[in-house]
Formats: sequence, structure tokens, C-alpha cells
Amino acid sequence: MNKQRRTVLKSGGTLGLVGLLVGLGLLTTQQAWAEWNKAAFDAQSLSDALKSLGVVAVPATSSDILMTIPEVVEDGALVPVAVESRIDNTRMLSLLVEKNPNALAASFTFPEGTEPYLATRLKMDQSCDVLALVKTDGGFFMARKMVIVIQGGCGG
Repeated sequence: MNKQRRTVLKSGGTLGLVGLLVGLGLLTTQQAWAEWNKAAFDAQSLSDALKSLGVVAVPATSSDILMTIPEVVEDGALVPVAVESRIDNTRMLSLLVEKNPNALAASFTFPEGTEPYLATRLKMDQSCDVLALVKTDGGFFMARKMVIVIQGGCGG
């Protein structure tokens, strides 16, 4: 039995099926793109980023947003952060870095029934507050933590 031949035939069959679906218009490349809020990610100030995300008033601080981030980091290029929202109907969770060249560092949307938890790494230019912004059916809420950066990581 030639296992390499089987692998080639299976791969060819999969590619053929994808090609057929694209040809019939049942699968498009547009479906693969994530939602992108260009204005929010291009905003250079915290207030502009918040406005672009739809925040009209200062969000209430919530103890139901659990943020795990070091108080002091040696290298601002790799700042680990984890955020969990215990607020019902969390729809979006965004991370903002107050003094970065672009304030919005990350934004995630959560479909209904998804546990609103994320863990990622941020780049930070200098010591400042990091905000976790949560959007729910009831409005916006936030948590804020100060992080001291020894060496900036934004290349500026």
C-alpha cells in the first residue's frame, strides 16, 4: 500500500471540494475576514479610541472584570494580560493602553454563549494604565491597572 498516494488523493479531494464550493458561490473569501473597526485602531488618544468604540460616557468601573497583568514589566514588547468578564451578556472586550501611539491594542467580540475570557500579550510604550473595556447589553464597563514599564516596546 502506498501511503503517500493516499495522502495526495485525500488532499486533492479536499482542494477539489473547496474549489467547487467557491465556484458555486457557497464559500467566499469575504467570509474569512474578521470585523475591523479601523477608526478605533487608528485613534491616537484614549478618548478618540473610546468614541470610535461607541462609548459616549465614562464607563462605570466594575469589580466583575478580572484583569491579570504584572505591575512591573522589564520589556514593554511582551506584556502578558488575561481578562475575564463576569458580567452577564458580555458582547465585546477591548484592551486599551493609555499612552501608546495607538490607544486600542486589541478588541474581541464574543458570540452569545461564549465565555468572555482572553489571554494575550500587549506592547506598551511607557508606564501607564491598561484598561479592559467590556460592552454588554447594559452598556460599557471597565477595569484599570497601572503597569510600570522599564523598557518601552513600541519602537518609538
